[in-house]
Amino acid sequence: MPQYDVAILSDLRYPGGNSASIVAEVRAQAAAGLSTVLCHLPSPHLKHARPFQERIVACLREGLADLAHDDGAEITARVLLIRQPRIFTEEPAAVPRIRAGHTIVVLNQPPGDERHAQCYYVFDEVRERVERLFGGAAVWAPISTQVRDNVLQVAPSAALPDTDWHEIIDVADWRAEHRREPGDVPVIGRHGRPDPVKWPRDPGELLQAYPDSPDFKVRILGGGEIGVHRLGRTPRSWEVIEFGAESPRDFLAGLDFFVYFHDPVWKEAFGRTILEAMASGVPVIVGPHFRAVFGEAAIYCEPAGVREVVRRLHHDRDAYDAQVERARRFVTDNFGSASHIARLASLGVMPRGLPKTPARPARIVRRSRRVLMVGDDVARFTAIARRLPRDLEAVVVGTASVAEAHAAGLLTEYLPGAADLGVPPARWPAFVRDRLRHLVELYGPRAVLVGGLPHDGILGAIEQTPATRWLWLRPAMWRRGTGGEWAARGLSFAGILEPGEFAAAGDEGWTTTSRHGVSTVDPITDLPARIVRRPGEPTLLCRGVDADLPGFAPAGDAGLEDVTVAVSRADYTSFHELLGARVPTVFVPDPAAWDDELARARFAAAAGAARYATDDEAAGVELAKLADPAAREALSRRCAELSFGNGAADAAAWLAGFCRGRHEEVDRAGSR
Repeated sequence: MPQYDVAILSDLRYPGGNSASIVAEVRAQAAAGLSTVLCHLPSPHLKHARPFQERIVACLREGLADLAHDDGAEITARVLLIRQPRIFTEEPAAVPRIRAGHTIVVLNQPPGDERHAQCYYVFDEVRERVERLFGGAAVWAPISTQVRDNVLQVAPSAALPDTDWHEIIDVADWRAEHRREPGDVPVIGRHGRPDPVKWPRDPGELLQAYPDSPDFKVRILGGGEIGVHRLGRTPRSWEVIEFGAESPRDFLAGLDFFVYFHDPVWKEAFGRTILEAMASGVPVIVGPHFRAVFGEAAIYCEPAGVREVVRRLHHDRDAYDAQVERARRFVTDNFGSASHIARLASLGVMPRGLPKTPARPARIVRRSRRVLMVGDDVARFTAIARRLPRDLEAVVVGTASVAEAHAAGLLTEYLPGAADLGVPPARWPAFVRDRLRHLVELYGPRAVLVGGLPHDGILGAIEQTPATRWLWLRPAMWRRGTGGEWAARGLSFAGILEPGEFAAAGDEGWTTTSRHGVSTVDPITDLPARIVRRPGEPTLLCRGVDADLPGFAPAGDAGLEDVTVAVSRADYTSFHELLGARVPTVFVPDPAAWDDELARARFAAAAGAARYATDDEAAGVELAKLADPAAREALSRRCAELSFGNGAADAAAWLAGFCRGRHEEVDRAGSR
């Protein structure tokens, strides 16, 4: 890997200001001809699987930065920027190997708030861990006076630089091209990630800041449901907009005033949304504690003073315009991209004068030859994507498992579920329809491959994009008597592919009698062509089942070739991967699964390739039998005798045939 000018280490999934700040610095560096690599380190505080933040994905897609791969290779950079200290509140499972001339830890969150000075992280513990992992010469740089004061409160001896590592913003990018004409009723608003601490706690103060009055209109992008919950009702003057329904830039262009107040216990580290509002040309009204950061660029008052300030400036356009210009000039002078390039230059990283061109021209050429893979069938998507022709590139569109696709090196787009959006389930299909239509317009894919169930949102998108080839990666092995209602939906697709099942002889589901016009291939896995099992310390792999076996250590992230024994659900991916890798396994079917895991497990046991149990107690008994090396060897040998092929390459060829505008039938037994 080449030497980079800047390496940025953070959890690339964080929403809000953390990701926005990374993107701003990446774009500034690229414009100055500097190279950047982004290094992902999962935070212990983001418990749920999430994809990389959209704006970060866009930077990677445009070639403005490279993504460090999790292959253990050393990365060298002139400057390493570590963002979000909370990443190091626990010992990381794996840390990227980075060698840098300068290491800056950007303290973009204070250790604590008014409740407790170190409720978010213990500064000395984080400092010890970071300096042990990345060297003791790290510079600890707060992003604002508020963070600096909090750090010095808990660590008075901390050596902090004289100047803050403040946020930056591209002022030209945020300037609204067409601002709304002022009307009789002023429009005030706010935007930001949904978080209770970002809102006034007291209902009275909340209504002072965001009035329920016909004299004002209030627009809220993201988090409005928090205010509604605290009030117990939706004020008549409020318009609550779902997070992500509008871009912040377009949203700000429709406001007369940006008003931001939060929970009094919360210590806002900086206030990036405030900076964005100033850059877009909207006067900002905030609490007095922000004066140390924004000086005369903002208007300061308590919530009770908001109405008076708004009325006064709304009727005095000269004063209004003067405030807008004052804020814009302040942002440009103090927080523009040039200030970031200057501080990098002070570390010996000099701009090269020419903008960085995309690092992978071949990828740009291939943009017109993409295929969308929709759903959470990431394991099969990844297996197929790796085997597509070089002129085709997959983009995975999914929900919770998109992070797995990121880890596999695939491009992704997030498709939030109803719960993620905070909307009733009945409204979600329309959102899916519109989101997929947008992605089809954005990527112009040669085909869209749907994994899983073609629900109403999928069918709606098919109807609205009739020129696009929609294909179905149809699951088999349904439990008897279930799922038949999905059969007719296959008529909406240009082609259907059904991955094979090792336990196909035990399949009693509806797809066994509905295969006219359906192509089939061998079971699809991402296993290598040849797996050599390696002897070593005994390990136990648990997939979806909690278990232990005396004398066997947890397998952790070990490859399947290093796993001694496994206990697992009999879902499609785990079932075929473990059998294909010849891992001695006890399968414990999930009774709540839609597919017939019990039939899979029974078939494998009858074939002598695995053991199975239907409850935890029986699973423990079966697992104990596999402590015997002879029992494990018998299962591994039987798996080798009954080995099945990998249909991933055939599936990729089938998909490529549709992408080229013609369907080349897969010449395999079972194809129709």
